[in-house]
Amino acid sequence: MGEITLIEGLRQAMDEELARDDRVFIVGEDVGPRGGVFRATLGLFDKYGPQRVIDSPLAELSIVGVGIGAALYGLRPICEIQFADFIHPAFNQIVSEAAKMCYRSNGEWTVPLVIRAPYGGGIGGGLYHSQSLEAFFTHVPGLKVVIPSNPHDAKGLLKAAVRDPNPVIFLEPKKGYRLIRGEVPEGGDLLVPIGPAQLSRPGADLSVFAYGMMHHYVLQAAEIVAAEGIQAEVIDLRTLLPIDKAAILSSVRKTGKALIVHEDNRTGGYGAEIAALLSDEAFTDLDAPVRRLAGPDVPAVPFSHPMQDWFMPNTEKIAAAIRELAAY
Repeated sequence: MGEITLIEGLRQAMDEELARDDRVFIVGEDVGPRGGVFRATLGLFDKYGPQRVIDSPLAELSIVGVGIGAALYGLRPICEIQFADFIHPAFNQIVSEAAKMCYRSNGEWTVPLVIRAPYGGGIGGGLYHSQSLEAFFTHVPGLKVVIPSNPHDAKGLLKAAVRDPNPVIFLEPKKGYRLIRGEVPEGGDLLVPIGPAQLSRPGADLSVFAYGMMHHYVLQAAEIVAAEGIQAEVIDLRTLLPIDKAAILSSVRKTGKALIVHEDNRTGGYGAEIAALLSDEAFTDLDAPVRRLAGPDVPAVPFSHPMQDWFMPNTEKIAAAIRELAAY
């Protein structure tokens, strides 16, 4: 086992898939010699050349459109959107074309396309470099929406996404790119299946559901409250679409309480979907109202660091929410 950062896990995944399958290529802004704005593709241009690692114009609509066309032709594109905030010009291509192609063709056409995008706040990026957009895409049948929280899953899930026959939105918590480290098996062919959630920490007092950077903070908060006698069960959702209903329901039926944590706005955020699921299918198992800890309903993460801290859930806020729910 070797310990690496989350972004190194992503780079290893792309490197291995480029080497394994000559249909795989990467396209996006500055992904070539520069290695991307976060250096996720650093070194891949030199290794695989300009036909496999392609610098695109500053046009997200075209990046995704090229990816869809190439996927329909039988290739396996990895489209990088430099920041998730810039994905909106490609929204129609993703939602109306990529997501619906298999359905509209009665299964005859598939779109094996991965769209990678760094998302989330906490880096002082301000309004247009800090958005969390997962809820938009979890509303769209035909897409898979994946968010890793550690290097092992970042590598294994991205490799699985490249091999998937239909489009995957792969959102990466950019604050955790170099902050989150973990062990990843050396050698072999690490694949993490898209769909199942992961039990990260067992507990009996309440269930906490999170993904991406928030999962990292939830684990820290769980350690803090454990010293106070509160045993929080932590579930890393990993895949938001399709949702792992069985894992969510199983955990809450054991603990009787649920807290959902995400940094996207509270209203219409992904936590509302989990809350609705629990209300529909586990109401009689609940010993307390389902609680959500999320970003406030303001247009975006502020640039000011004190205001950014006010916006973002963090370890201390999560620990406080766990204590409040445990005492209910």
